Order: sequence, then C-alpha cells, then structure tokens
Amino acid sequence: MTPTAWADLPNAKHIDRILADLKKNPDRWSATRNAAMNDEWADARDAARVTAWYASWYAARSAAWNAAWNAARDDARDDAWDAVSEDARTAASDAAYGAISALIAYDDCAYLLDEKPEHVQMLALLGNEKALLLYPACLALQNKSVTFG
Repeated sequence: MTPTAWADLPNAKHIDRILADLKKNPDRWSATRNAAMNDEWADARDAARVTAWYASWYAARSAAWNAAWNAARDDARDDAWDAVSEDARTAASDAAYGAISALIAYDDCAYLLDEKPEHVQMLALLGNEKALLLYPACLALQNKSVTFG
C-alpha cells in the first residue's frame, strides 16, 4: 500500500479513520453536516487552514491538506454513493473536511473524536475551534443523533 500524503502527520491514523468511516457510512456524515455548519464553522475551518499552511512545516501540511481533502471529496463521489443525492454527498464531504482540517492543523485535538458528543458540543458552543470542527465527526463516528445550539 502506498503511503498517503498525510502519513507522517501525528493525526494520520485519525484522518484515515474519518475517510474510512465516510466511505462506509455516508448517511451518518450527511446527517451531521448541519450540526455545526454555520459562519463559526467556516471561520474555524479557515483558521485551521491558515494555521496549517503557515506553520514551519508548510510544505508537508499543505500537501497533506490537499491530498486528504481530495480523498474525502473523491470518497463522497465514489460509485458506491450513486443512490445518495448530490446534496448528501456534499454534506458528507463537508463534515469530513472540517474534521480533517482540524486534525491537520492541530496535533492535539484527536481525543475529541472519542469524547462524549455533548462535551464536544459544549466546547464548540464556547468557541473552541477544534471542537467546532470535530463535533460533526464525533457524532458520525459514534453514530449519535445530531443536535447543536
């Protein structure tokens, strides 16, 4: 197996976990999109991208970012998803994109994926950008129902 562009990042196994779950359970990821997709989510995603790109390891992180995002997008457009609407595919890849953004930008946030969703939600509501980006993934990976705000 060829190593991924993000294989050397500290959160590589978590990125792989998200991509695998996205492919296996697209409906869960579609359902979580609206859990945190708002202006704050977009701002947090943009901040994560800036953090990753302007870090001292700019080249490695930006390559990982692009490769992981392309993988998420491609998984959401895979032939197995033919029965799923375009809106659902977009929603699922957006939810995964936010989580991947956080995992690439911040080495210390993967633990949030396994926290109780209500704890991650509370951190997100308090303005924690990492929690805001990872909340939909936390819900999807733990197969929890969607609530926010």
